[in-house]
Amino acid sequence: MLSILKNAWPLLLGLMLLMLGNGLQGTLLGVRGALEGFDSADMSYVMSAYFLGLLLGSRIAPRMIKRVGHVRVFAAFASVISAAFILYAAAPNLLVWAAMRLIVGFCFAGVYVVVESWLNDSATNETRGQALSLYMIVQMVGIVSAQGVMTLADPAGWTLFVVISVLVSLSFAPILLSVSPAPVFETTSPMSLGALFRASPLGCVGIVLLGAAFSGLFGMSAVYGAERGLTVTQISIFVALIYTGGLLCQYPIGWVSDRMDRRALILIITAVASASSVFGWLMGGDIVALYVAAFLIGGAVNPLYPLLIAHTNDFLQPRDMAAASGGLMFLNGVGAIGGPIFIGFLMQRFGPQMFFLQTALLLAAISAYALWRTTRRAAPSLAEQSAYAAILPQSSAVAMEVAQDIAIAQILAGEAEAAAKAEAEAEAEVEAEAEVEAAPERGAQIPA
Repeated sequence: MLSILKNAWPLLLGLMLLMLGNGLQGTLLGVRGALEGFDSADMSYVMSAYFLGLLLGSRIAPRMIKRVGHVRVFAAFASVISAAFILYAAAPNLLVWAAMRLIVGFCFAGVYVVVESWLNDSATNETRGQALSLYMIVQMVGIVSAQGVMTLADPAGWTLFVVISVLVSLSFAPILLSVSPAPVFETTSPMSLGALFRASPLGCVGIVLLGAAFSGLFGMSAVYGAERGLTVTQISIFVALIYTGGLLCQYPIGWVSDRMDRRALILIITAVASASSVFGWLMGGDIVALYVAAFLIGGAVNPLYPLLIAHTNDFLQPRDMAAASGGLMFLNGVGAIGGPIFIGFLMQRFGPQMFFLQTALLLAAISAYALWRTTRRAAPSLAEQSAYAAILPQSSAVAMEVAQDIAIAQILAGEAEAAAKAEAEAEAEVEAEAEVEAAPERGAQIPA
């Protein structure tokens, strides 16, 4: 990992600055929206617009990169993001904010493709898994650190909006001045949704519901905190703990998932997260209880995305895994668009505590469906399971396909190891039979 850091530090530094800006954006808008008098339903459309832009960008941005190249697309999109961050403060209007969030989501989809392509190109086959892990860690650390920046200035003023604009502008330098050439960009044609559902119903249903839970959780957490009357510092800690839980639980859950039936693990994780959401709902008046609930829910929702992907891969041939990634990303994006809107409606109608109730219901639905699916077909053996590769829901098709390539490589390596073991056992058996046949002949040669 140190060799990757040495070779790709300009790229990772630029990514860190981008994630500082993006992580601060959502929290800042949630707090500023309350100060401007926008209710939760109003803000839900603003937050949802980002995920709509992300979905559109994931479909369109790759074509733009093929047409004009990585460097131009990155420079153009990052410039637009920087300008949009300033316009939030200049025009505190719901339609303007929703339009800017849509544009920012679209542009970040393209930026993620560029950064992930460059990082993937700088890694070797042996270090690609480490590069993906480092990429995820930098993303999460950037978002968590952004919550600390949130406490440094008054969200009612211009300062924080200027800060996020400057952070994105500064991210240009280390990335665009990197000496590495722009990589060739290619993506795999996606598998049809019908074929994907037939292969893994739980993977498809679970990833749609997870998209709604993820976007509602990460899009509306600051809105919830503002409506509950939490201080800016308390909101920042609350949001940071959601991401921190996801970062710390990613690898332990991944380790366990390679050693048990993944449907059972999905059931357990979603049941625990749903119970944690109910705990946050019932104990919302206690700030410590809110912090605990945020950590536990984040610790489940983030690893659940790659876990559902790994479960889907368990029922696919290696040649189909890369194609399946496009369909899974699309389904997750569709669910993500509706999550903030539905939770905003519930919060406006029944109060801010509905923030936790929607999350509890969505995760409980995944848990119940996972339980039902265990009765429909047998689980693959542990030897037949694909590998778990950590990845975040906001990652682009490039990171998704890299994760799939890692899983495929581990499957093929396991098959090769099993074949070599079987061949060695067969040779040993032949040698043993030859020794048995030669034993009487040796006995006959002994003098009387």
